[in-house]
Amino acid sequence: MPPRDNGQDEPVIRDNRKIDPETGQVRETTVADQAPQPAAAEAIANGELAAQLAERTADLQRLQAEYVNYRKRVERDRAAVREQAVAGALVELLPVLDDIGRARDHGELTGGFAKVAESLEAAVTKLGLSAFGQKGEPFDPTVHEALMHSYSPDVTEPTAIEVLQPGYRMGDRVLRPARVAVAEPGDATPASNDDDEN
Repeated sequence: MPPRDNGQDEPVIRDNRKIDPETGQVRETTVADQAPQPAAAEAIANGELAAQLAERTADLQRLQAEYVNYRKRVERDRAAVREQAVAGALVELLPVLDDIGRARDHGELTGGFAKVAESLEAAVTKLGLSAFGQKGEPFDPTVHEALMHSYSPDVTEPTAIEVLQPGYRMGDRVLRPARVAVAEPGDATPASNDDDEN
């Protein structure tokens, strides 16, 4: 190769076109053209390509696992946000449900208002709201709020003897505890001391 003016060798230009542009004929490929380059043969022999392939495959698998985890996290967060929004709306409706319950207890829920109340109760039930707190059930401080306390010989354990306001839950989440009057086993009147009488 003749040197350039700056002292460097001229670049080698290879014409790899399969059709000769001058004649328009298909060029025949020679075995020398198909033979691997010496550097590529060394890379294959040394296993560099296999190592690069393994590294890129591991990177791709890691990236795919990160994406799957990201999608799961987004779906979980989306469900949590939806649940919080529904719970927030239902908490705001609890006083309305209390008023409907009081009106029903006093026989004032009649006519068109009864249909509206039934529709509202059906809608909140469909959203997962359920009432709890029954007279006579054992007192559980995780779901009951004791507003009154007394002693009674009729009970064997702390028991809700009266439900002052029902509790509401959505799934496993307690939106409002049931407000109850609690009775514990014992005498209704405190026992007097014999020493005090003397």
